[in-house]
Amino acid sequence: MLTPEIFDTYEMVIGLEVHCQLLTESKIFASDANKFGSDPNQNISVITLAHPGVLPKINKKAVELAVRMGLACGCEINRYTYFDRKNYFYPDLPKGYQLSQDKYPICIGGEVEVKLKAGKKSLQMHHIHLEEDAGKSVHTDFDATFLDYNRAGTPLVEIVSEPCMHSSEEAGAYISEIRRLVRYLDISDGNMEEGSLRCDVNVSVRKKGETKLGTKVEIKNVNSIRFAQKAIDFEFKRQIEAIETGGNIIQETRTFDASTGETYSMRVKETMNDYRYFPDPDLSPLHLSETWIAEVKANMPALPKALFQKFLSHYALPEYDATVLTDTKEMAQYFEDVCQHSKHYKSVSNWLMTSVKSYLNENNLEIQNFTLSAKRLADLIDLVENNEISNSAAAQKLFPLMLQNVEKSALILAQENNLIQNSNTDNLQTLIDEVLAENADKVQEYRKGKKGLMGMFVGEVMKKSKGTADPKLTNQLLGKALN
Repeated sequence: MLTPEIFDTYEMVIGLEVHCQLLTESKIFASDANKFGSDPNQNISVITLAHPGVLPKINKKAVELAVRMGLACGCEINRYTYFDRKNYFYPDLPKGYQLSQDKYPICIGGEVEVKLKAGKKSLQMHHIHLEEDAGKSVHTDFDATFLDYNRAGTPLVEIVSEPCMHSSEEAGAYISEIRRLVRYLDISDGNMEEGSLRCDVNVSVRKKGETKLGTKVEIKNVNSIRFAQKAIDFEFKRQIEAIETGGNIIQETRTFDASTGETYSMRVKETMNDYRYFPDPDLSPLHLSETWIAEVKANMPALPKALFQKFLSHYALPEYDATVLTDTKEMAQYFEDVCQHSKHYKSVSNWLMTSVKSYLNENNLEIQNFTLSAKRLADLIDLVENNEISNSAAAQKLFPLMLQNVEKSALILAQENNLIQNSNTDNLQTLIDEVLAENADKVQEYRKGKKGLMGMFVGEVMKKSKGTADPKLTNQLLGKALN
């Protein structure tokens, strides 16, 4: 059993290959539908099935989405690129090889900024390349394997990082930010549970202070950020234990078992020579013009970093609010939609992070499925800010009523349910006089220094007004009467 001090003398080095399916209507080299959830072998054609004599044709939209991702990450866009045949046995790719990019990937370099417990950090990327996805092997309980080719030919970008991460926290933050970016850019839905986003994790260890990389191990097709982090932490300990007990780390491909939290060997890792890359003779090279790249850049949506700064400056929100609201594109958009109808920006933020978020969590919904329109929520918020209804009445009574009744306005529902605050000074003074007369002994205690009784007096006035008294005005009038 190794002591914690021994583990502390090592550092891990992590590189990630994130595979992201692109949101195109058709596949990358064929017109078959690019659609998840269809019955097996429905989205196929003679090109997907590699019939003799068929020729692939590049999907321009896939190229555009790859360039969009590269621009968002500050990559250099390759003006000249082509596709290679990666000769590797894929039982679920009928061609027997994969069309990918080797020497001339579409995007070079770049970085992703992540937020860690210790602060922000930029993690470097090596490149982004385009390729096609493989199909799916379905293994049965009776020693048979069925092949579903629906996924074969689905356009992918593979986002390859530098070996620049040194903790599972950094790796998890990197994957999270990649997923957020592809969703903001409408490149992919990023659903890891459906396989739209998955990653291969490369882990090696070395003594602290060394510069030479250790022998890396690849953990294949991890489809959860949490699982990726668990696999990394397990490999870190496993590799150190092997080295310290006289064993060797071999370059191999492993799989992660979520039920045990451990990785298991699948096969010895192939080298680049095993893939026998060579340019595909059936696909012409791609030449990307400056004009076309400029058009792609001009049509890109706002990115999380830019929206974060806008929320700080234009809407004057605290950093915490801006972070929460820009976590997803849909929440950021809904916030801005509400702010088109209400200028109480901080109150809009508060409502989204409290009542709205609680409702969504309780009902397992996303903001895009929220039934309350931006205009109606703004009307509710303005009623509170204009002191026409108390915040508690709005949150506890009016908000649920508006979710149940999508036809009536916030004001009408508030009036029908007697939620409009009583701000009439004469009426409130009458109620206050009644409360003080009924609690003369408490009034004396208050005047002798028991100031905590103010809450009791306010509560009694609220009861008499059936919750319609303006709390702020009630406090002011009570203060004058008592003092």
